[in-house]
Amino acid sequence: MCPRNPPALQALSLTADTRSHMKLYRCRQGVIAEQGRRYYQLKNSSWDELIAREDLSAHLSEKVASSQPLNAVPGDLLPPIGSQEVWAAGVTYYRSRDARMEESKSAGGGDFYDRVYSAARPELFFKATPHRVVGHGEKVAIRSDASWSVPEPELVLFVSPGGKIAGYTIGNDMSSRDIEGENPLYLPQAKVYDRSCALGPCLLISDALPASTGIAIEIRRDGQTVFTGATTLKEMKRRPEELVEYLYRSSSFPQGCFLFTGTGVVPPDSFTLKLGDEISITIPPIGTLTNVVG
Repeated sequence: MCPRNPPALQALSLTADTRSHMKLYRCRQGVIAEQGRRYYQLKNSSWDELIAREDLSAHLSEKVASSQPLNAVPGDLLPPIGSQEVWAAGVTYYRSRDARMEESKSAGGGDFYDRVYSAARPELFFKATPHRVVGHGEKVAIRSDASWSVPEPELVLFVSPGGKIAGYTIGNDMSSRDIEGENPLYLPQAKVYDRSCALGPCLLISDALPASTGIAIEIRRDGQTVFTGATTLKEMKRRPEELVEYLYRSSSFPQGCFLFTGTGVVPPDSFTLKLGDEISITIPPIGTLTNVVG
């Protein structure tokens, strides 16, 4: 069934009023909008053409107003991405700064991360092409040549072609910490590979999210919880608009783009993912993104 609505993590105490928000699901049977706990199929809607509109919120309100609620919601979820590029920002949380400095210290690169945390210009890097992205319920991957792999739970911005933040989704930036730690120049290999990026379960259409919005992760192995962590957007050093402004300098995105905003939750150095691990990331009011390592 689409969309799936997994329960929020019990450890997450933050809640949000979702009545004023609209969610978009990309399904095999087409685009589904959710508003007020009702679902509407948006007929004759191409995902790329729809989400790239600069008047997306107003357009969706008109489409929903002229549609009848669905009795049943058909189809399976797809990742909420069409032909867009996926980019990412790094070292936007103090916890991430510390982790990057520690893992690269022996290679002499620790100072790089301290400098970029304090610099005016943020760290931005290319993360994924659409075919490397998986959605909710699909398998993420760890590199075969990595020995220390972790998920990075992040808020992801959807940015319109004109540079406006039009929506939000949940992202898992799968990363090979040993490869990046060996040499910062290996960052693309540590970050960009098949199934290294998960997005979903939907695209939340909203002008802004409050700083109190929480991000929580739970990793389960053989039915047991092996790691949990949580943070809030108020821990971010940089504003989302600042990240977008730098990304759009001298770059164009005809269909818009997705931008990971960095992680504030880092597992301990003794932890590495294994095949079969289940990763659940919750950001209210978006929902929960769940993937298995495979």
